[in-house]
Amino acid sequence: MKTPLILSVAAAAVLSVGLQADETSDRLEAMQAQIETLQEELATLKTANNITEDEEADETDEQVSDEDEEEEDDEEADDGDETEERLTDLEDQVSEINRNTAGSHLKFGVDFRTAVDNLQYKMAGKAYVKDQGFVGKDTQSNDAFMTNRLWINMNWKATDNISFTGQLAYNKAYGYRSGFNGGYPGFETFDWITNENAYDDTVRVRSAYFFLRNDEMFGAALPWTFSIGRRPSTNGHLINLRDDDHAASPMGHNINVEFDGASAKIGFEDVTGIEGMYVKFCAGRGGTNANAKFFTVDQTGTPSVAAPYAKNSADIPDIDLIGAIFVPYDDGQYSVGTQYYYAANLIDADMGTNPQQPTFNGMTDVGNMHALTANFAINGIGDEWSDFLDDTIFFISGAWSITDPKKDGQGMLGTTDSKTGSSYWIGLQTPSGFSEMGRFGLEYNHGDKYWRSITYAEDTNIGSKVAARGNAFEAYYTDYLIEDVFSFQIRYTYIDYDYSGSNGFFGSATGTPYKISDLQNNPQMAGLASVTVDKAQDIRFYLRYRY
Repeated sequence: MKTPLILSVAAAAVLSVGLQADETSDRLEAMQAQIETLQEELATLKTANNITEDEEADETDEQVSDEDEEEEDDEEADDGDETEERLTDLEDQVSEINRNTAGSHLKFGVDFRTAVDNLQYKMAGKAYVKDQGFVGKDTQSNDAFMTNRLWINMNWKATDNISFTGQLAYNKAYGYRSGFNGGYPGFETFDWITNENAYDDTVRVRSAYFFLRNDEMFGAALPWTFSIGRRPSTNGHLINLRDDDHAASPMGHNINVEFDGASAKIGFEDVTGIEGMYVKFCAGRGGTNANAKFFTVDQTGTPSVAAPYAKNSADIPDIDLIGAIFVPYDDGQYSVGTQYYYAANLIDADMGTNPQQPTFNGMTDVGNMHALTANFAINGIGDEWSDFLDDTIFFISGAWSITDPKKDGQGMLGTTDSKTGSSYWIGLQTPSGFSEMGRFGLEYNHGDKYWRSITYAEDTNIGSKVAARGNAFEAYYTDYLIEDVFSFQIRYTYIDYDYSGSNGFFGSATGTPYKISDLQNNPQMAGLASVTVDKAQDIRFYLRYRY
């Protein structure tokens, strides 16, 4: 019995050394096989040890004297202690191998999607040329815009209280390379959307943060979490349904951008008895005012020498955001969610003072904005009325934006007065009825004249649908071809704008809401009409692998 035990301990020791010397995939597979063998040997050894002890105890009762029994018990106790120590040592080494090969090391996952979009636009008007009238096309299109999107997911849970999560990404248009960027100006790599817009093949960090958690706060049953880094703030609640993703923290109705920041969540379910109640505080920075390390440039591109990373008086201020999410109830079937945020030092293009001859002079700070969201969702309609309704999701959401323009600036959204915009959004997702995992979805949203969201990273190539100052309609079907790893989706999105500027910035240069009907066939507005989208549609088909 001792020989296999010694060999097993020796094998575990060799594996531990091998782990440090060679961490290739073949070595890890061999380790896993050895772990299974060691675990089986442990079970066999424990069973054999128990049987031997029982048999020897019976034989002792029948055949040995009281004196001999006492001596034999002492010997068996010594042997038992030695065996138990060796068993414990072997179990510790198996646990160590487990930690080194899986439990405490970085784990990777892949999410790869290839898609083709048919993009069609009807412009608000044609170009107007003196003595020729309105000329040119009032439509634009791309019949087959093809993209590859890759997410490389990373996770490392060191203990029950702290973990790391990261994601590397690219979103690449077919045939485009990072060595040539003449077709894509700097806005395409703006920090809020750097991994969401399709352009080159550069792999960038989409998220990277550590995550702390505990079940108590100050001795009370208040579970809490805290994280800081590049936080996952895209594909948030409700918008995640059509994207077939788990929801990130924010509510996607009025914020969907990448951010560097922190969040802290406190759960109140245990102390209040109300299911799912929690509050979450968030803060982020969407733009940093700081010189470069060696030299800096002003808004016109003129270089100059400056102190490394000091504040740059010639640049726009830091763009900061603070907010809170409060969920008063969520039992898994019925949920209510609310969100508020305040964004400071929002930006727009500085186009000079002559509207007849605009010139781009960089970006400028135009003011601040408040935003509110409230939504109600049902995940399973009724109480076991039917399998179809049990697997049906319905939601309704309302959102408001309130501008706070700078007193001495150009104004926000075409005015120096504070303006309130609003939007509502409803959606329904049902099982397909003919496939186990297939899902149909229908969504509609409407935004008014002064509605403004920060949803530039929304996964819609014709522009954010929930940002529309007008009406947006969407229908989609998602299903899986191979288990839960290989899926496809076909989606139709149609946007009918009532006002321009839905996907602009926050000032008056790109965010002013001109009524589409006022732009059409108006010679004085021909230049703006020719570059303003009246109606847009996107038909997308994708194949997606996740593991």
